[in-house]
Amino acid sequence: MRAEIISVGTELLLGEVTDTNAPYLSQQMAQLGIDVYHRTTVGDNEHRLVAALEQAQANSDLVIITGGLGPTADDITKQVVAQFVNQPLVGDQAAANKITHYFTERNEVPAPNNRTQAEYINGGQSLTNSVGLAVGTYYYAQATKTHYVLLPGPPHELQTMVEQELVPVLRQSLPNLQPLFTHVMRFFGISESRLAALLADVIAQQSDPTIALYAQHSEVTIRLASRANTSAEAEKKLMQCANVILERAGQYYYGHGADNSLANVLVQKLQQEHLTIAAAESLTAGLFQSTLATIPGVSAVFYGGFVTYATEAKERFLGVPHELIAQNGVVSQATAQAMAQHTQKRAQTDIAVSFTGVAGPGQVDGLPAGTVWIGLQFKDQKPQAQEFHWPKMTRQEVRQRAVLAGLMMVLQALKKQ
Repeated sequence: MRAEIISVGTELLLGEVTDTNAPYLSQQMAQLGIDVYHRTTVGDNEHRLVAALEQAQANSDLVIITGGLGPTADDITKQVVAQFVNQPLVGDQAAANKITHYFTERNEVPAPNNRTQAEYINGGQSLTNSVGLAVGTYYYAQATKTHYVLLPGPPHELQTMVEQELVPVLRQSLPNLQPLFTHVMRFFGISESRLAALLADVIAQQSDPTIALYAQHSEVTIRLASRANTSAEAEKKLMQCANVILERAGQYYYGHGADNSLANVLVQKLQQEHLTIAAAESLTAGLFQSTLATIPGVSAVFYGGFVTYATEAKERFLGVPHELIAQNGVVSQATAQAMAQHTQKRAQTDIAVSFTGVAGPGQVDGLPAGTVWIGLQFKDQKPQAQEFHWPKMTRQEVRQRAVLAGLMMVLQALKKQ
C-alpha cells in the first residue's frame, strides 16, 4: 500500500516549527507494512491544500493529513478535506461533551469555533483525542478507493492518537498488510564509502532483506529491512544478512539498534564485566566523562577522573614526570600512556583512558590541528596508546571525534581481553 503524508501549517514552511510528525508517521507506517512514497508540506491555504490532495489521491492509497484541526480561522484542514471528498462534517457527541467540560472547569464558555474541534467527516470514523480536544478522522472514499486520515498537529496529541486509535483502525481495515522488520547495525572508524566498497557485492545482490547505508555523526549505520508475516521469520533473514556483513566489517561494528550509542554499549559492557573506568582529559576537557554520564546506571562503573588541560595540571594532578613531557612533548604516545597509567593508579580502577591532542585551529609543538593521542591502561597490564589524525575538522568536531574514538578503543580492547 502506498501512502502520502501531508503536513499542514504555514509555520512549517517558515521554519518556525520543525515537523517531527512526518518522520514519526513514516516509522509507524513502515511497521504496519505501509510504504510512504511521498511527504508534502503545505501552508494554511485552501487552494494549495486542495492541489496537494489532488496529487496525493492520484498517487497514493492512503493519505494522512496532519495539522489544521484547531479552533482558529487558519485551521482549515477538516473543512477542506470534507469538501474534497464531498461529505459534510458531523459532530462527535462525546468529544463535544469533553470540550464543554473543559471550559466549565475553567469557568469559561466555549466559543462556536471551539465546538468545531468535535467534528469529523460524515461516513468516517472519529478518532478520539485522549490528551487534547480536536478529534481526528478515518475516512474511506469508495469512489477513488482512497483512505484518508486527519490527525492533530501537536506531536503529543498526534502520537497518542496514532498509537491508541489509528493503528488499530488500520490493522482492522487493512488486514493483509505485511509488516516491515528492521535491524540497524552501527559502525565506527570507517567511512560510508569504504564500508560500501567492502560490501559492494552484497549490496548489489540484495533483495530480501534490503540494505541501506547512512552516514551519521562520525559513524555509519546499516539498516536491514525485511517484510515477513512473523518476527521470527524476519529475524532469521535479518540475522543471516547481518552475519555476512560482520564477516566483512566486524572490526568496525560496535552494536545494533536505532537509538543505540557507543557510550551506551561501552557502559553495558563494563557492567557485564563488573569493571570500573576513570579518565584523564586534556583537549576533550571532560567531554568523555560527561558523555559517559549521560548513560543511566553509569555510576556502577564510572569512578571519575581528571581534566588536565594545562601541561602543569598533568604533572600536579596525575604525577606525570615533567621530564617525560619535556622530552616527548605534551601531545605524544609517551604522555598519553603516562596519563592513563597514572590515572589508573590514582583512581584504583580496572581501566583508565586518557586524551591529549591538538583541537585547533593552531598547531602545538609543530603538530597540526586534528592530531590526537589516546592512552589506555588496564590494571596490571602495559599501557597502550593510539594516534589519530582528523584534519580539516573544526575544533569541536575534533573533540567529539576523539571521545568516540576513545569509547571505541576501550570497547575493542575489552573484546580482546
